[in-house]
Amino acid sequence: MKKYFQFDELGTNYRSEIIGGFTTFLAMAYILVVNPMTLSLESVPGLPDFMYMDKGSVFTATAIAAAIGSILMGVLAKYPIALAPGMGLNAFFAYTVVLKFGIPWQVALTGVFVAGVIFILLSLSGIRETIINAIPTELKYAVGAGIGLFITFVGLQNAKIIVKNDNVLVGLGDLTDPNILLTIFGLLITLIMMVKGIKGGIFYGMLITSIVGMIFSLVPIPHGVVGKIPSMAPTFGAALDPIINNPSALLTSQFLIVVLTFLFVNFFDTAGTLISVANQAGLMKEGKLPRAGKALLADALATTAGAVAGTSTTTSYVESTAGVAAGARSGFAAVVTGVLLLLSLFFYPVLSVITSYVTAPALIVVGVLMVSSLGNIQWTKFETAVPAFFVIIAMPLTYSIATGIAIGFLFYPITMIVAGRVKEVHPIMYGLWAVFLGYFIFL
Repeated sequence: MKKYFQFDELGTNYRSEIIGGFTTFLAMAYILVVNPMTLSLESVPGLPDFMYMDKGSVFTATAIAAAIGSILMGVLAKYPIALAPGMGLNAFFAYTVVLKFGIPWQVALTGVFVAGVIFILLSLSGIRETIINAIPTELKYAVGAGIGLFITFVGLQNAKIIVKNDNVLVGLGDLTDPNILLTIFGLLITLIMMVKGIKGGIFYGMLITSIVGMIFSLVPIPHGVVGKIPSMAPTFGAALDPIINNPSALLTSQFLIVVLTFLFVNFFDTAGTLISVANQAGLMKEGKLPRAGKALLADALATTAGAVAGTSTTTSYVESTAGVAAGARSGFAAVVTGVLLLLSLFFYPVLSVITSYVTAPALIVVGVLMVSSLGNIQWTKFETAVPAFFVIIAMPLTYSIATGIAIGFLFYPITMIVAGRVKEVHPIMYGLWAVFLGYFIFL
């Protein structure tokens, strides 16, 4: 096992990998609660019954899709990256496709399934890997830093330290709120451990924060340990039903937009996450991502399996950076996360006590670690500094990794051409420029 996952080469061990995998699990466990709530449209009362997905079924599908994806990523690509249904994509699925477009959730799942199949074909052909390796090194560093700022913003928002402000968009929350004080306590404990060089400091920080939260009745104490696993029958296989029984429902411009959007966002969210996590773990070699094809194939297979099970697009999770910061370096950590996701099906009562106030410090600290890649960007060369800057700043401001990448990539060929460095631009970057321009114009 140690040889297969290259423990000696990566300077890691079972303890570090298990702690890293468990830390990633804790940082992303919220999706097991949030995804079923989002896809079931629980927060939108008064809709016809056929528009609601079964919440319990989606929970089971979410856990299974995440487990399959994480284990595949660990075994095939050997990266410490976990997968799960993506935030943002699930909101697009529920609130745009189903609620706004009026497309049945079964057809929406078909859109996810079709996008997954296309991903598999692109991954097997090597096209996805070729595209990722064609991205300039400095833009890859910018992607990593941008995601760092993005997940820090997510962590601050989840903890309500940063809240909506009608006058200036965002502002400071109520720092006297006991829950926010719990997050601040957890952040301080985690920072102290990190400064002291304690390995697994992020994990221990969340553990201590959870215990303190229970003592002060801010984190609920579990009422049970083991619960019944909800049936997946209401959603399992629903993605295949329109293909078999109602193919005409797929021959619409709206369905095409759905598939293209899932394709676009997942492609570049995954690319950005893979690059940033691999860079943080020290796995990038000469600006390229080893085994990128296998990593992308794992992502594509997980998306397809998740659609069949009954959930939205499965993608690589930026929360994996929390596990890397806690010591994860190999695919064994992703396997650990996958196993824990499966076990969560049985221990949902315990899992449900984890709150965003507990996991927020991990995201904030990881953001600090990830922006270190800013030092690798040559800021004195304006032609590369401009697109890198727009990648970094656009991610948190647009609340989208993919949009940040798109904006930066639109500027890159232009600034390079003006600087007389045309030959240094890979032909694929010109193709991506056209794709991104078309995306903003038509979608």
